Amino acid sequence: MTLMKWGEITELHPARFVLVEAIKASSNNHVRQLEDMAVIQDYDNPQDAWSGYKHFYKLHPTRELYVFHTSRRDVEVVEEFFSGVRQRP
Repeated sequence: MTLMKWGEITELHPARFVLVEAIKASSNNHVRQLEDMAVIQDYDNPQDAWSGYKHFYKLHPTRELYVFHTSRRDVEVVEEFFSGVRQRP
């Protein structure tokens, strides 16, 4: 596994969807900042990327996985927390 910064990933995988694992990340004011990542796979289209995400997540549910397009300038993720139980009305 090769650890990379987002700039390195965008250079190696231009105009691609990438499935990455966050190896080193931090949170500040509900924003997750990904510092070091490992590319698991790259894809031509978002449907394949999300299928890859679901497959890998089923195998490794504790890993911090994301899908991004390499046209993004940065990879900050807004954290949203769910608490409680939703019931049908």
